[in-house]
Amino acid sequence: MVPARHDATGGLKRLAQAPKTSVIDRCRWYRGRIRRRRPKPSDRRCPARVERRAAFVQSKLDAGEQLVGAKLGLTSRAKQEAMNVSEPLYGWITSGMIVGYGEPVDRSSLIHPRAEPEIAFLLGRDVAAPATVSSVLAATEAVFAAVDILDSRYHDFRFTLPDVIADNASGGRIVLGPQARRLDELVDLRLLGCVLRTGGAVTYTAAGAAVAGHPAAAAAWLANRLGAQGKTLRAGSLVLSGGLTAPVPLEPGAAIAAEFDGLGSVEVYCR
Repeated sequence: MVPARHDATGGLKRLAQAPKTSVIDRCRWYRGRIRRRRPKPSDRRCPARVERRAAFVQSKLDAGEQLVGAKLGLTSRAKQEAMNVSEPLYGWITSGMIVGYGEPVDRSSLIHPRAEPEIAFLLGRDVAAPATVSSVLAATEAVFAAVDILDSRYHDFRFTLPDVIADNASGGRIVLGPQARRLDELVDLRLLGCVLRTGGAVTYTAAGAAVAGHPAAAAAWLANRLGAQGKTLRAGSLVLSGGLTAPVPLEPGAAIAAEFDGLGSVEVYCR
């Protein structure tokens, strides 16, 4: 368990110092070496073997970074229908993706970033398949407010499922709120409200149930997907459960704030 006021920086340092595992060795990704290329989307009729190949490409080594956790995407029914898929997808979070709280986001290091608010879990113990909402909550050490900064090599974020898997679920940067909360300090996560502001004006509002009916359901899906591959969602992992709202573009000079009931605010400034 964590104290009522738990500093996110210390938790991330502990995660970064965790010993490497075969999952880390396989899941460092190559995106930085090819991020400035703008490929065309794959043929939407591509067979399952292309999806498997895309997942393998996603797991290419990216020297020097540590695996911190995972991020979920397409966790809402509306987003799945837009992509003509029936389940979420996931990407990996590496230490180089984490932006320190209060630090500006370097727009020049990204292509066309978009930001969305998310609820993040820090796991205190392993979550093995078969996983459920209850088992994820039981394994949760703390919950954070977060902003997931999406970025894609594909023009206007137009891609197929294999494309976005290969692009590490459009992983760009992650900004965590400065404090964590135990579950017993929060309302039911399905009811936890969020307001996303752009330039001070309200852009979107949402609640935790926007993510797979319950944010922990997204994490359970991930644990079960890893379990099908003979892997386990390990203690110490940071898991971003998926966007609560539609993403907003981040242009130079843009400032957004994601305000969460009980979790405080995450402010992002793009220079």
